Amino acid sequence: MTNSSTRLDHVVLWVDDPVASAAFYEEAVGFEALRVAEFAEGKVTFPSVRVNEETILDLAPHSAADRMNMLPGSAGSAGHPVNHVCLALPADAFDALRARLHEHGVPMSDIGRHSSGARGDATRNFYFRDPDGNVFEARHYDD
Repeated sequence: MTNSSTRLDHVVLWVDDPVASAAFYEEAVGFEALRVAEFAEGKVTFPSVRVNEETILDLAPHSAADRMNMLPGSAGSAGHPVNHVCLALPADAFDALRARLHEHGVPMSDIGRHSSGARGDATRNFYFRDPDGNVFEARHYDD
């Protein structure tokens, strides 16, 4: 990728307890938690977790939904549900994530095969939910 290519910067997830959600993503999923102490101290409006060097998930509290009116005429649209967010991982990281989720008692779907995505058909995939019901797909491609 070059600096001029389009990338996914962040996704905002609605959560009940941002601190607990950050802990879930750090411990069960393996993402780095960001700004949790600052959130707990009231210095920032939400914490985040780092997916990779270019992408984060913001963990916005449901209580902030009434203040999220970025677009004129969009009242009430904040928090509109997303079907799922997909994480593409190398095969070893895919296996490690599945093992970590299992260790934390996170329910997961069976392994699927040949699911279509941004890079064609994935070799394997599975789904899981975070504590707030947000659905994630994990997948890997043969490279």
